[in-house]
Amino acid sequence: MMINLNEKYRAIAESIKSRIPFEPQICIVLGSGLGDFAEKVETELSISTSEISGYPKSTVQGHQGYLHFSMYKNKNLLIVQGRIHLYEGYRLSECVIPIHLAAKLNCKSVLLTNAAGGVNRNFKPGNLMLATSFNGINIKKELTQLLGLATLEQRNNFLDFPSSAFNKKIREAARIEKIELKEGVYWFTKGPSYETPAEIQMISKFGGDAVGMSTVHEAFYASYLGLNTASISCITNYAAGLSDQKLSHSEVMETAELVKKDFERLVKKIIEII
Repeated sequence: MMINLNEKYRAIAESIKSRIPFEPQICIVLGSGLGDFAEKVETELSISTSEISGYPKSTVQGHQGYLHFSMYKNKNLLIVQGRIHLYEGYRLSECVIPIHLAAKLNCKSVLLTNAAGGVNRNFKPGNLMLATSFNGINIKKELTQLLGLATLEQRNNFLDFPSSAFNKKIREAARIEKIELKEGVYWFTKGPSYETPAEIQMISKFGGDAVGMSTVHEAFYASYLGLNTASISCITNYAAGLSDQKLSHSEVMETAELVKKDFERLVKKIIEII
C-alpha cells in the first residue's frame, strides 16, 4: 500500500515539476484564517490543487486550495494555501502530501502555521506561539505508518522537530520586529468537533499549551524527510472551559484577521533571515 502511495505522490511531484518557475527553498503551510499571507509576496505561479490529479480537495473555510510559487527577499517560496485535515475524511498519509511535495521539489525548510485554541491560561486570543514541542499521542500508530513513505536512510534520522536552529531564527525575527512571541507545546486532536472542557483539563495537566487539529503529523514527516521544521500558532480562542464564549470557526477566522499584520511581519522577517 505504501509503495503505491509513494508512486502516487511521485507522480504528483513530477506533474508539477515541469510547470514551476524555480525550485523553492522554503515551504510555508498557511493555517485557518492566515491564507492572506500568500497575497503579500510576489507570486510567479499559482496552481489550483483541484487541477492536480490525485491531490486531495480542501473543504474547510479559510483553506482555498492553491500552491503558490512566490518570492520574497530573493528567497524562493512554496506557499501552501489550503491544508488537508484528518477530520475531512482523509488518511494521515494524504494529509502530508504537501510536505512530500516540498521535499521532492528540494525545499530545505518548512514553516507550519495554524490556528489553535489557547490552553495555557497566560495566553489570550491574538497571541502568536512558537511550538517548542508537539504531542500527537492519539495518532502514534498512524505516524509510524508514515515511515513507509520515507527511505530507509530517512527513517534512521534523529528527529529534530521543531528544529532548534530554526526556532532560534524565529525568536530572532520576533525580537527584531518587536512582536510578542509566546512559546509552548502544541497538542493535536483529530477533530472535527472542538475539545470538551474535561479534555482541555487533561491536555493542560499533561503540559499542552495550545490545541489544534493539524501540524503534528506534518512536522513529524518533514523531520523524517530531513527538512528544517518549525511551527507558529495563532491563538484564536480560549480552549473549551476557559471562557463562557461558545467555540466557533467564525471566531477563529475573526481573530486571525486581527493578528494577520503581526503574522505577516513575523513570517516575512523569518524568510529574510533564515
